[in-house]
Amino acid sequence: MVRVCEKEQVDLLLIAGDLFHRQPLRRELKDVDYLFQSLSRTKVVFIAGNHDYLKPTSYYFNFPWSENVYPLLGNEIEHIEFPELGTCVYGLSYEKREITEHLYDDAFPEGRQPIEILLAHGGDEKHIPINRNKLMDLGYDYIALGHIHRPGELLKSRICYSGALEPTDKNDIGPHGYMIGTLERGQAKIRFVPFAKREYIHMDVEVEKNMAALEIKNRVAEAIRTRGTKNIYKITLNGFRDPDIRLDTDAMDTYGNILEIIDQTTAAYNYEKIRLQNEDNLLGRYIECLQDGPEGSIRRQALFEGVRALLETKRG
Repeated sequence: MVRVCEKEQVDLLLIAGDLFHRQPLRRELKDVDYLFQSLSRTKVVFIAGNHDYLKPTSYYFNFPWSENVYPLLGNEIEHIEFPELGTCVYGLSYEKREITEHLYDDAFPEGRQPIEILLAHGGDEKHIPINRNKLMDLGYDYIALGHIHRPGELLKSRICYSGALEPTDKNDIGPHGYMIGTLERGQAKIRFVPFAKREYIHMDVEVEKNMAALEIKNRVAEAIRTRGTKNIYKITLNGFRDPDIRLDTDAMDTYGNILEIIDQTTAAYNYEKIRLQNEDNLLGRYIECLQDGPEGSIRRQALFEGVRALLETKRG
């Protein structure tokens, strides 16, 4: 991201909280500041969010940031002006993990510069609830939102979540990146740029009843090759499989990028064949009683579960 700012000669890099996913160590602040000070033009403004909130012992407070870095660490709205850019940036930081007050509802700009920007972090009931209509009525030229990990726009080019640069959780599916744009003469032109090296992807893979176990593994591998081997996957297996197959889902991780495989396949029993082989016992009589149930019915489900249990008992 720093390299992008330098290449594009960006005026402002705005970080709307959670620069870190937890309380930062002093050496980590030093590393980040080293990156920021390498920017020849860009000024960096950031606030602390609910993950890197300001504990009384936070290293944020006394850290000697480089001259192009401007943290807004107050728990009430404060600002930093850039007269050379005709811009004023407003924001506040979290001093605890959860804040339930609607702190942005009346956070009006003060008319200090022609362009006024708000950094805001939150959007759910435990993290500064946000009212979209009230944000719109505040009158900022742009509001940069943090907290939600996925990118999104509450108001096109005016009130935007950039999301996390990289997914931070297996449920952070979809593209990740940053917002970039211009603010000129009251007009905002903002666009999302996909940036993450990888995505978390939830993917279904269909299994057919005539497939061998190795064939199923290869189908999973092919689906991953198609979507990208750098991504990280949660796979759900659906469909019907040969009842004699025992799927070893742990052995299906060909590329080392599968977090979880959920087997929701159904054994494709040949009920008539099993019935004929077991006419003189309980299994055969059980199938005879239930096999006329329509697909999807409770009788059909009871048939499947009962046959599976009786076959396992028989094998045991």
